[in-house]
Amino acid sequence: MASAESRSMLRIIDANLNRLSEGLRVLEDLARLQLNDPTLTRQLKTMRHNLLRSDHAFHQQLLEARNAAGDIGMDIEVPEEEKQHDLPTMLVANAKRAQQSIRVLEELAKTPDTIPGLDPGKLQQARFDLYTIEKKLLSKLLRQDKAKHITGLYVILDSRALKGRTYLEAAHQVINGGARIIQLRDKFLSKRELLPIALELKSLCAEKNVLFIMNDYLDIALAADADGLHLGQNDLPIKVARQLLPIDKVLGGSVTTVEQAATIEAEGADYIAVGAMYPTKYKETATVVGIERLRQIREATTLPLVAIGGISKENAAQVITAGANSIAMISAILEADSPEKAAQQIESSFEV
Repeated sequence: MASAESRSMLRIIDANLNRLSEGLRVLEDLARLQLNDPTLTRQLKTMRHNLLRSDHAFHQQLLEARNAAGDIGMDIEVPEEEKQHDLPTMLVANAKRAQQSIRVLEELAKTPDTIPGLDPGKLQQARFDLYTIEKKLLSKLLRQDKAKHITGLYVILDSRALKGRTYLEAAHQVINGGARIIQLRDKFLSKRELLPIALELKSLCAEKNVLFIMNDYLDIALAADADGLHLGQNDLPIKVARQLLPIDKVLGGSVTTVEQAATIEAEGADYIAVGAMYPTKYKETATVVGIERLRQIREATTLPLVAIGGISKENAAQVITAGANSIAMISAILEADSPEKAAQQIESSFEV
């Protein structure tokens, strides 16, 4: 028969193994069913199996020592403890629960009467692995809501198409017409001149619940607190930008092939821009990949797809049918007599 001291030790181990199991299961289900992330799901499942595997005899000892009905902790409540919370809060709470449980087990494993099967080195490595997994999970969860906005009309504000309007005037008109994403792209102004424009557009988009994306310039995106950054194949690598951006900012990249799409998805992109669909005067050197390429990339990824390049109200429906979640446009919207009405016409294409 186990001594009172050893039974108490077993109760501590049992409680922390249970908390660890519960916390890891919540994280695993979020990774698998909420975020659809196979890598994080696999990592969490492997960790859960490795840490919670025990032989039958030891498990029996834990059950015999368990005294759930007599646990004084059941009736202790913290007034500030949240009764309801959102998914990010739930994610962090369960990550902390699992991390704290591992730490308790790790400390117990260092005591003179080390419990068989508790390896302090293995537990420490799992704890540090979980710190990294928590950051990745929270980052993806915080960006998921913004990524869901990558749908409908995506207007790229280019100075060459403004027809005398200011950036802010053009943004007001297209947002009134239903645009859901605004991207600022300017290759001519200095960054010093561009920053106040970006700040104005960010303010407007925040007020209208529209995503504001900065093209190319990571520093301007950070300074203006843009919702995200868009990069081309010759810009800063997606993997590097993902590390430098705050964890709640969306990141998009332009591709012309299925292979490029797979690469930037693996590196942390939240959406993929595919094009050019058709010849476009705003990027004469762009490779025209056509509708079929869009279909191929649609089959290869679950990320939101933005079709770009030469799209007009005449071919918009065809592009949407091929798998685009969103359509990026410049001239067909900004060069119209009424950008607001032009935007309304394109937005109606998504309602068919």
